[in-house]
Amino acid sequence: MAAPALFLFVLITVGFNVCADAGRIRQVVPQAVHPAEDGADSGDGMFCPSWHFAVETNDAGFWATVPSRCVGYVKQYLTGGRYESDSAMVSFKAAEFARGVEIAGDGKDAWVFDIDETLLSNLPYYAANGFGSEAFNEATFDEWADEGIAPALPESLKLYKVLKSLGFELFLLTGRSEPQRNVTVSNLLFAGYDSWNRLILRAKEDQGKPAILYKSERRLEMEKEGYRIHGSSGDQWSDLLGFAIATRSFKLPNPMYYIP
Repeated sequence: MAAPALFLFVLITVGFNVCADAGRIRQVVPQAVHPAEDGADSGDGMFCPSWHFAVETNDAGFWATVPSRCVGYVKQYLTGGRYESDSAMVSFKAAEFARGVEIAGDGKDAWVFDIDETLLSNLPYYAANGFGSEAFNEATFDEWADEGIAPALPESLKLYKVLKSLGFELFLLTGRSEPQRNVTVSNLLFAGYDSWNRLILRAKEDQGKPAILYKSERRLEMEKEGYRIHGSSGDQWSDLLGFAIATRSFKLPNPMYYIP
């Protein structure tokens, strides 16, 4: 009977230790699975990459500024090479799709581009303004935009040239306002873009409309003119969703701001 008694003792001891360990586990796991909302770091270094993932997959919903504890992460992402690499992958897949499109040759095969953070980069502005951690200031941003010195996103410029060589009609559909047309044209040319079909900016009657509605309406007008929108590139989901959408949409990364 000694052996069964010893077995029972070991079983009870192991069970007690497992229960004790389980109690400790219950104190740790919820912090990793359900990150604290008060800004306290969970200690595992995973909150900010996971937050960024939710932003890019459109699961984060509306957000106004980058969480304070993620400013360093966003800065590193944007300036450390990952942003360029992710953008390169998106542009590569867009070009891959475009090469498979049969161009009819009637001048009606279209591709739609957003401008800011898609064709042009405002990273110099956001680097000087907290990498998205500060509330958007339209006045100071417009001052920056009016300088007309925003550089091209290199991978987007490559895609643009590929699409032009394939015979796509290129439409530039931006949330910028009509009074900014001249400086926008100048900046685009300065950055290396040319030969677009049409540059569409917000008219007076478009002011105040959500971006997703405004851009959908403009794409619908293209379709009514007979254009076939094969592809669309933008850094915001509101550039790509809605109605009259492209056959394929390509979302560029942007952890700095959100536009509904």
